[in-house]
Amino acid sequence: MPRETGPVSGSAPASEAAASANIGVVGLAVMGSNLARNLASREGNTVAVFNRTYAKTDELVTEHPEAGFVPSESYVEFAASLQKPRTAIIMVKAGRATDAVIDELMNVFEEGDIIVDGGNSLFTDTIRREKAVRERGFNFVGMGVSGGEEGALLGPSLMPGGPDESWVTLGPILRSIAAVAEGEPCVTHVGHDGAGHFVKMVHNGIEYADMQLIAEAYDLIRRGTGKSPAEIADIFAEWNTGELESYLIEITAEVLRQVDAATGLPLVDVIVDQAGAKGTGAWTVQTALSLGVPVSGIAEATFARSLSSHPEQREVSLGLPGPEQSLSVEDPDAFIEQVRLALYASKIVAYSQGFDEIRAGAAEYDWQIDLGAISKIWRGGCIIRAQFLNRIADAYAAEPALPVLLTAPYFVEALGRAQSAWRDIVQAAAASGIPAPAFSSSLAYYDGLRAERLPAALIQGQRDFFGAHTYKRIDKPGTFHTLWSGDRTEIEAEDTH
Repeated sequence: MPRETGPVSGSAPASEAAASANIGVVGLAVMGSNLARNLASREGNTVAVFNRTYAKTDELVTEHPEAGFVPSESYVEFAASLQKPRTAIIMVKAGRATDAVIDELMNVFEEGDIIVDGGNSLFTDTIRREKAVRERGFNFVGMGVSGGEEGALLGPSLMPGGPDESWVTLGPILRSIAAVAEGEPCVTHVGHDGAGHFVKMVHNGIEYADMQLIAEAYDLIRRGTGKSPAEIADIFAEWNTGELESYLIEITAEVLRQVDAATGLPLVDVIVDQAGAKGTGAWTVQTALSLGVPVSGIAEATFARSLSSHPEQREVSLGLPGPEQSLSVEDPDAFIEQVRLALYASKIVAYSQGFDEIRAGAAEYDWQIDLGAISKIWRGGCIIRAQFLNRIADAYAAEPALPVLLTAPYFVEALGRAQSAWRDIVQAAAASGIPAPAFSSSLAYYDGLRAERLPAALIQGQRDFFGAHTYKRIDKPGTFHTLWSGDRTEIEAEDTH
């Protein structure tokens, strides 16, 4: 590869500093550069860096001479600069770029070396890659990295998968750079092949739900009380001192306080109301459907972003009829407390659904995932870090095989305390024509779980009528089918549908 810029003065080329680095980073955009700087800042780490365009490598080394980076202009040099077993973290765009870098590294690495994908890859791609890389004698690790640019630099939450062998080498390095919560590094060996990226995917799905719920709470308070964004910021700041304490609540207060310099208006009023998405929320919902796991809160949050991003449909729908009466609040303080309780209850549902999906994924793909450990590594560094993750860890410590997270005693008490307010808020939103899909679907899920009998019996009757799909009875074993024409005869049938 031709050199675009000469090596930085005082930085030895890889060929002169052979095998001096214990870890390498490929891909030096913002996330990769910040992760490399984080690695280099920790005692015992020497970091080799490589980018497809050497100018990016040169820029990083020039701006941060204190890091002692070992730069390379080719994959051959990069491999030569790494101690064995060579370990390289790929920080490039998920998809074809990741596959291309993996191929390049396998051309210069040796048996037993470790290739880590730190991008937001789909877990099924990671399963495919791990198998292909393993067949050629290398170790492959799909690793979820959460915390954004700041987390990559100061301490992310890390979710590595991959073989046990790789964790022996990689574990101490990752523990050195991970965020620390209550004295514990926010990293654990999640499981084999695609387990790390699966857990990161679900993390992002929960993040979608959490953000939507917070947005609905803000919308209800503003419409119901008439308070300004700055006043609502104070409410969120107060909430952040209690059981809702979390990174997302904290930054919500900061966003709501921001004033647009150009107009003098609250910045939130200047931002176009169309929410973007990068795919992980949709992956979470799609995967949950394939696993048969209801994640309705996450799904509605994902769909809410989709709806917001169709202005042409929203514009032509402005004239649709709605309720005549707008939200009317007699006691603003009491209403705000109801919204807080509804937010907390719905948040519990979102996390419970996410952990249900992780448990189902582990069963489907034969991963030994410690759900309590996952809740602990999410306490710091990541976007959904929150105080109540400790309560989740406690729940799984008390009952590792807990079938439904929200049935743990702490959450039963919290939901019991919140449910009246939760119902009032959902009712008020519906009566006033205010969309609150995440609040509403979370409550419906909760009531579905606690219902003694569901109308699914009727659905089974319908399915048997039009498709002979059969059904089971409550009073005797076996599978049955009704001959719906004629005398409606019921016969025992083998369920082959």
